[in-house]
Amino acid sequence: MKKTISTLIFFLFFLISLSFAQVKLIFDTDMGGDADDLGALAMLHNLKDAGECKVLAIMLWSNEKYAVPAVNAVNIFYGNPDIPIGVRDKEAPMDDDWRYNKPLAKALPYELTNQDVPLAVDLYRKTLSQQEDSSVVIVTVGPLKNIKDLLLSHPDEYSELTGQELVEQKVKKFVIMGGKFPEGEWEWNFSGFMEGVSIFVLENLRVPIVFSGYELGYQIRTGPKLQKLGPDHPLYIGYKHFSKHAPWMVEYYEEGKITPNATYDQTAVLFAVRGGLGKYWEKVENGYCIPDETGGNIWKTVDDRPTNHAYLKLIKPPEEMAEIIYAIMLNEM
Repeated sequence: MKKTISTLIFFLFFLISLSFAQVKLIFDTDMGGDADDLGALAMLHNLKDAGECKVLAIMLWSNEKYAVPAVNAVNIFYGNPDIPIGVRDKEAPMDDDWRYNKPLAKALPYELTNQDVPLAVDLYRKTLSQQEDSSVVIVTVGPLKNIKDLLLSHPDEYSELTGQELVEQKVKKFVIMGGKFPEGEWEWNFSGFMEGVSIFVLENLRVPIVFSGYELGYQIRTGPKLQKLGPDHPLYIGYKHFSKHAPWMVEYYEEGKITPNATYDQTAVLFAVRGGLGKYWEKVENGYCIPDETGGNIWKTVDDRPTNHAYLKLIKPPEEMAEIIYAIMLNEM
């Protein structure tokens, strides 16, 4: 009897410690363009099911008709249909054939459309208001308009705090896939063809920010191993369509094959959940990321004091990083 009680107590303590160890995060994505968003979402599902993180919500920057159906279909495929989804714009006029959201929605069952989910800013406020202070990690792998809307939001039924106050109270840190480090010209997530958005966000976020820049994910190539998954798997569907139809991939496409692709967004997810400082990458600190109106940025070093900005610098060979990311995407951890 005593042994049974001791075992039960140990198990309860294990569950409690596991819940505290889980990273609680919100994933903000422009899924549908580059396939790395889909790969990052698959990683999150597998990491969630392994008990390494809790996905509080998925926010969509993507302004297209099939964005919510595609994400909902992927969530259902992985057995996590109840993860809340928010969308930047319910009208969602875009419907480009080269994007992979429509093929995902056509091939897999889904239950939600853009009209069935809340606006991202409202879901952000609701979700954050329900969490403990300094407990949430927000991972952005697309342009930052949802974050700007959140920062500018007013008190509502969910919280008496402004968006700025809510972020400062509830968010532990941001992991932002965006920019080029230490400096670079135009990068999509810092542009989004939305002038001034990145400048506003980075000037007004007071919590710690870690940037996973373009140069990090560009070195790490994944894709071809997903060929073995078969035609009913979302990674196969999305990457296959992306390889053949994305305008910047067409020249590299070989008939019937999934083309190697940069893993920008997967690096952000990997750092957000597992960290890996000193193992995968080092963190460059004591400086600020300063974006410009064109989608470029520079890193300004500040030698005499720490700041809330840092960026990751790869220390592990890209080929080894690709295998680590493949293992999580394919749930072969």
